[in-house]
Amino acid sequence: MPTVQINEERVALPDGATVLDAVAHTTGRDLTEAGTPTDGGRLGVAVAAAGEVLPRGQWSRTALSEGDELEIVTAVQGG
Repeated sequence: MPTVQINEERVALPDGATVLDAVAHTTGRDLTEAGTPTDGGRLGVAVAAAGEVLPRGQWSRTALSEGDELEIVTAVQGG
């Protein structure tokens, strides 16, 4: 089970976990392979891995390893 850092918090994810799994864990939502919520709603999330923005289409193809660091940012409405 790799332990990764998500938004400066250490999180243990199952073996073979991907960025998609980390986003689902962080948001508490079920996601399709394409990174969209299974409930049809909006996700409003951006992910950076190693300081680089990771396009949603790569989330399910990007495996996580012990010690990886992710920033998962959620859009907030308001002003």
